[in-house]
Amino acid sequence: MQAIKQGFARRLLHKQRSASDPRQGSLWDTALDSGHIWQARFYDFVVFTEKKRVEKLRYMHRNPVKRGLGLEPQHWDWSSYRHYADGERGAVLVNEERKAELKVRKIA
Repeated sequence: MQAIKQGFARRLLHKQRSASDPRQGSLWDTALDSGHIWQARFYDFVVFTEKKRVEKLRYMHRNPVKRGLGLEPQHWDWSSYRHYADGERGAVLVNEERKAELKVRKIA
């Protein structure tokens, strides 16, 4: 993933630098000045353990609720939550046979 992102950033920065007109404002000015395309807070890494995998799935499933897009993870149409919780096929296709074990707690 790192190689893909680096190659993309280099090509894009080269293209933008060669085509930029200093008289015209650009959304790319900050990226061109700093030499960075990707935001620093976003990074990728390989998930090696089942514990980390479940942690990341929980984060993804809870994020729409945290952002106020639904009251429960299953209410967000673009979530894979229903696949993991109930085996339901939804808008998001999950291409793996093995399911993470998520504990679904009922709200009292």
